[in-house]
Amino acid sequence: MGRSRRTIPEELLLLALDPATGTTAQPQSLDLGLAGAQLVELALAGRIAPDGDRIAVVVPRPTGDPTLDCALELLRRRGAPVRAVHWIGGPRLGLRQTYLSHLERCGMVHAVAGQMCGVLPTTRYQATDNAISREIRSRLDSAIRTGVPPDPRTAALAALAHAVGLGKHLYPGNEGRSSRSRLRDLIRHDPMGGLVAHAVMDVQNGAGAQTRRGAASAGRPAGPGGRTAEPARGVPMQPHRGSSPMAARVVAH
Repeated sequence: MGRSRRTIPEELLLLALDPATGTTAQPQSLDLGLAGAQLVELALAGRIAPDGDRIAVVVPRPTGDPTLDCALELLRRRGAPVRAVHWIGGPRLGLRQTYLSHLERCGMVHAVAGQMCGVLPTTRYQATDNAISREIRSRLDSAIRTGVPPDPRTAALAALAHAVGLGKHLYPGNEGRSSRSRLRDLIRHDPMGGLVAHAVMDVQNGAGAQTRRGAASAGRPAGPGGRTAEPARGVPMQPHRGSSPMAARVVAH
């Protein structure tokens, strides 16, 4: 996969980044959205495909993107298709920070150190080129305004933006109500994006945990091969070389 094109996780994070505060909107659901965005990106790259409500690896060859390839390898190790809701609902292990650090290395954002309450160190992120965020936003605006079916990448991005609750961030107030409604409607234009977006919303509503608890209480395996389905493992954090451990920093939400 060439690096001349931004990935959907990168674009989703840039959409969520508030240029005024340097924090991300909807931080908790955004972590789920980034995990879902990885699935969509891998599907567009031809590495995975939907299998009902599950995700199957069809081509295990690396994409060249280290963060995506880590997710692809974790999916491959499962040995069987995994439910999208279980993958997205698994521990994320710093996925948002991983992508913020990645965007900083790519020069799309820069970190601004600060303090919370004058004591705890914090890190906020400012976009280095607001034109990139404006271009991403204009694609969504165009799809909402014209009603013309968007390309699969934009449709998937719109579906994920709705799923994680970015509608009120992008189109606030009563005047943005119709735009938020049309953003939600764009979910139907990309099957994989729709599958993942619905899984993100299901996890937020507790559906993933209920499914696992129901299977365990019934004494039936929740996954193929007679094994209980395990929650997906997120992509491990990738701190900057030579920097202090991320655990010692409070990243702004």
